[in-house]
Amino acid sequence: MHVALVLLFALAPPAQVLETLNQTVSLHGVVLSKDGARVAWVEQVPSPDGPLPEQSHIEVQELKGGPPVRVTAGKQEAAHDENDLAFSPDGRQLAFISDAEKAHQPQLYVANLLKGGVRQLTHVDGHLERPLFSPDGKTLAVLFIEGGADERGPLLPAARQTGVVEEKIREQRLALVPVDGSAPLRPLSPPDLFVYEYAWRPSGAGFAATAAHGSGEDNWWVAQLYLIDAGGLARVVHKPALQICEPAWSPDGTRIAFIEGLMSDAGANGGDLFVVPADGSGKARNLTRGLRGSASSVRWIAPEVVRFGGQVEGDAAFFEVAAGGDGPVRTLWRGSESISNGWPIGASFSADGSVSAAVRESFSAPPEVVAGALGKWTQVTQRNAALRSPAGAARSIRWKSDRFDVQGWLLAPPAAPAAAPSAPAASTDKAPMIVLVHGGPASAARSTWSQQALLLASQGYYVFLPNPRGSFGQGEAFTRANVKDFGYGDLRDILRGVDEVARVAPVDPQRVGVMGHSYGGYMTMWAVTQTQRFKAAVASAGLSNWQSYYGQNRIDQWMLPYFGKSVYEDPAVYTRSSPMTFITKVHTPTLVVHGERDAEVPLPQGQEFWHALKTLGVETQLVVYEDEGHSIRQPAHVRDRIERIVGWFDAHLKAAKVKSSR
Repeated sequence: MHVALVLLFALAPPAQVLETLNQTVSLHGVVLSKDGARVAWVEQVPSPDGPLPEQSHIEVQELKGGPPVRVTAGKQEAAHDENDLAFSPDGRQLAFISDAEKAHQPQLYVANLLKGGVRQLTHVDGHLERPLFSPDGKTLAVLFIEGGADERGPLLPAARQTGVVEEKIREQRLALVPVDGSAPLRPLSPPDLFVYEYAWRPSGAGFAATAAHGSGEDNWWVAQLYLIDAGGLARVVHKPALQICEPAWSPDGTRIAFIEGLMSDAGANGGDLFVVPADGSGKARNLTRGLRGSASSVRWIAPEVVRFGGQVEGDAAFFEVAAGGDGPVRTLWRGSESISNGWPIGASFSADGSVSAAVRESFSAPPEVVAGALGKWTQVTQRNAALRSPAGAARSIRWKSDRFDVQGWLLAPPAAPAAAPSAPAASTDKAPMIVLVHGGPASAARSTWSQQALLLASQGYYVFLPNPRGSFGQGEAFTRANVKDFGYGDLRDILRGVDEVARVAPVDPQRVGVMGHSYGGYMTMWAVTQTQRFKAAVASAGLSNWQSYYGQNRIDQWMLPYFGKSVYEDPAVYTRSSPMTFITKVHTPTLVVHGERDAEVPLPQGQEFWHALKTLGVETQLVVYEDEGHSIRQPAHVRDRIERIVGWFDAHLKAAKVKSSR
């Protein structure tokens, strides 16, 4: 019996692997007190189907020892949605957001960590997020959308539009609340300005903020850097050429550091590091020009030293650079893993920068909270200590494509065939592979405890996660290399990566599938119109028609930096990259999955592609998840989606193989 056939019958069933992976405790929102003495984090409540998306609790741990303490605004035995943590300057209080009073209506709370007790500071109708203490610890700032408790971002299910459809704009304002509860919440920033991020001025007399007028969901891509004074007056100190994020003050309050770059999604940070005078007296200076990497988080460590987290190829890294731009970028640590509090690579630091805390994970290690000096972290939690990766080893793969050096990850099945021999091996000695294309496009694959990748690998597949042009990790020129060229150069990069994998690993080039979500879903749809190399495909929340997508989605501002003009001004640049333009060339069996109320990539995009394939006689199936947005979150839907994906690839990449190998 051939090796490949043995593998098919020796693997654990997907339901069993999924049950194990669903035991993963999801950890995020890590914050460290300024004295480096204690760390706090958020844990999603686990269930048999995985972490519950809107049930979480807070843990606080003294780093000198002792058990963690749970902090909650409700009863200890109850589960609420509690998150957005912030320590007071002295580390004795912890601010957080909770819906303990009323489900889906967040309020602001403060816990006394030394004496015990939790006080509710707000009783508002609306959405609250990102509280931060003032430098003197007497006031909390928070972002507030009045009457907008349902305004939770474009990833979540969009409100249904019926009757006379009008755009209702609710601005997110910077608001202030006295920590002693002596006064109610008071909005500060202008009522016509949507504030995305902010940072207290070191003196406490004002803020730096990224903000824009108009729709909050749509205008992050045109946000500018503002200075908001103590009276609420806002003025622009920097108008970026591209997107900006992560404003951070110099210790003396004279300069603001920030990241600027081509970023297709709010929260997925990447670009160059800049510094600008806070009084608007000079131009912003690029401190990382030419860096073969992408900055994603910023922290000012000393008057003339800026520290930033970032991605280099598929690795996480931390750097320091002189604030004056007169020195080289110095790498402090780099590793083939993820160090973050969410998507951006970064950590929470003590006041002097000597201690850091974050969530650490990789393809082989589940997430845990860690703390300590950079690169010398000690594990704080043991929440996922019993879990073991169901996949084989991961390795970084590099190859050449056009003028670029490209990188990606290759995750092996648990019992992979032997390494590629010097002489060609029979296809029966090789394993099938799935190419998993990341979203964005301004994003990147890195080594994380990815349920999807690990589960696919556990079923006998090599999983290839490429970082083609358009990705973070190799500098701004690389990230911008797909502008006005969606689908063309990035697909060449991916196909040449498949060739390289077939050269160095025992992968059967006749049994390769492709899948992705969002932009990865688009690339899947695009790939099957351009090549017959993929024998099966899964397009999740994919964009099939850039022309119709422009008018359907609610975040069209993100497209302008990539296409140059609106679809009405230059339809040709949209047409040349649309899968529907080449739809008659598709012969690949394709599963299409979509959230019913997706605002970022509306359901008609998936329906249009599925309808075309069905009409043309190509094997296809459309699965729509009720009341889901761009991110599939309900545990039962997450389970169903991954089981369908595995089943689809098994049917098209394994069934014929088993028959011919007997």
